[in-house]
Amino acid sequence: MAVSTQTTSAQEAKERASPEAPAAEEVAPDGLFGRGLRLIVSYVRMHPGPFLVSLAGAILFAFASIALTTALGRATDEVLRPAFSGGVEMRRIWLAVAALMAFGCLRALGIMLRRFFSGVAGERVMATLRTRIADRYRRLALAYHRETPTGELLAHMEADVKAAVDLFWPVPFAAGVVVLIVLAMIQLIATDIFLAMIAAVVFPALAVMNRNFAKRMQGPARRAQERIGEVSAVAHESIDGALVVKTLGREAAETERLAIKARALRDERVEAGFLRATFEAALDALPALVAAILLLVGSWRVAAGGITLGRLIGFIALFDLLAWPMRFIGWILAELPRAVVGYSRIEQVFGEPVTVLPSVDPQPLPDGPLGLDVEDVHHGLDGTPILEGVSLRIGARESVAIVSQTGGGKSTLAQLLVRLADPDSGTVRIGGIDLRHAHPTSLRRAVSIVFQESFLFSTTIGENIALDSGADHVAVDRAARIAAVDRFVDTLPAGFQTVVGERGYTLSGGERQRVALARAIVREPRVLILDDATSSVDASVEAQILAALREELHTTLVVIAYRLSTIQLADRVIYLEDGRVAGTGAHDELMATSPGYAAIIHAYARGER
Repeated sequence: MAVSTQTTSAQEAKERASPEAPAAEEVAPDGLFGRGLRLIVSYVRMHPGPFLVSLAGAILFAFASIALTTALGRATDEVLRPAFSGGVEMRRIWLAVAALMAFGCLRALGIMLRRFFSGVAGERVMATLRTRIADRYRRLALAYHRETPTGELLAHMEADVKAAVDLFWPVPFAAGVVVLIVLAMIQLIATDIFLAMIAAVVFPALAVMNRNFAKRMQGPARRAQERIGEVSAVAHESIDGALVVKTLGREAAETERLAIKARALRDERVEAGFLRATFEAALDALPALVAAILLLVGSWRVAAGGITLGRLIGFIALFDLLAWPMRFIGWILAELPRAVVGYSRIEQVFGEPVTVLPSVDPQPLPDGPLGLDVEDVHHGLDGTPILEGVSLRIGARESVAIVSQTGGGKSTLAQLLVRLADPDSGTVRIGGIDLRHAHPTSLRRAVSIVFQESFLFSTTIGENIALDSGADHVAVDRAARIAAVDRFVDTLPAGFQTVVGERGYTLSGGERQRVALARAIVREPRVLILDDATSSVDASVEAQILAALREELHTTLVVIAYRLSTIQLADRVIYLEDGRVAGTGAHDELMATSPGYAAIIHAYARGER
């Protein structure tokens, strides 16, 4: 049963509405803080275990800090002052020393737990985000990957993830600081209400400073993250196209192009750095100013008999303990705009629609030979129709050549046959199973496609052919022989152990195509689709490869063909014209009955001569 365009659109709309999908634009500071808080909560939910241990360490640090300042105050009143007047018992001295050491060790233990496990939690969150982005990349439309620079994709995986998670590392400490502040304020109020009121001024002042900073910081932070993607894109393109850059003498032009993007990134980073520097300087100055006022007022309170000297020392020591953590909270607030901007760029990836939605109640393909059925398929790209009402049937183990003019929809049809995309409307079946309901693993095992552009990994030829298929050396040798890889691999110094360069650039175009074909053959697919996969191979070698495929694989073979020699090897030819099936039959039959087909064949024949 055909799945309508409306159904697909509804599913995509539902996916867009999922929690991981919505993209965010620049928001007001209040909204920024709310988004940052929700972001932190989502990270905690990802990996609560190490975060909770880290939080326990931070809380232990808070309680031990309060206890340490209390012990310091009592040691001043009960040990230090008596020592200057009438003396003090040795037992009291040792008790004071033991208390200070014990509480100091507890603070150190809290710091160890907090730092180690916050690091574990942060690294796990980063790994989770990168995995989710990679999974999303695999599900996105091919058009998205064609239109998005590789450097931008890498920036999402690296710079944006790091920016989004940098906020999370100090969160356990910040939470412990909140506990420390609450405990400290309780003790400060119990000690002296006047001094407590002075200390309390810090917090509203900090809130005002943060609001102003967040408002000014968000723009430069967002633009800096965008510039990182631009720099990565230009660098990747220039390096990837090094051969073209060198042969056309564009080294200076490419260097200048990168320099322009790098200067734009530098300017945004410098602006953000200036804002951060002024904010952090103010954060440092505020606690120091309040501490000076506390010392002045505290001296008056001691002279008036309102508090003891020990309590004042403990009070100032406590506030000194609070001063650095409060600066640390300020650091978190400084990271907040960059984190929200980084995650909003990641959300844009999650918000991109997928063309292949998960199968509902997936079914395995049947055993044995597989045929293909395409029924009234319509498909387009960016509003431009490519296939319009295509219907065809390919029998099990039949060899079919698909021919059309350039841009006639051949490659689009091939992608639909392996479910790299779903048609806008209509149905594609393999073995009688609608591909929308086929189990993905079963489909990938049964159907292989080889493209014109052959991608090889930077590893050995043998590993490129096997590629985690579990094939032994006998199967690799057989696939290499069918694909005529053995014709050139035996001349290489290390044979199948020869390591090819990145993307296989140490091999010629025809050699790369043959290795890619062998990689598909070694899996013994029941349907093999060659999308102009032998265009760089010598015509005589190509004919031998196709003949060997038919004799040894016994597979359903679909070849997108240009060469007459290739077309004549097929059992049948399907001719596409203007996105429709304009003719089907033997080559000689179409030459006589289809002027468009005959014109294409004659044009290619003249080109080959």
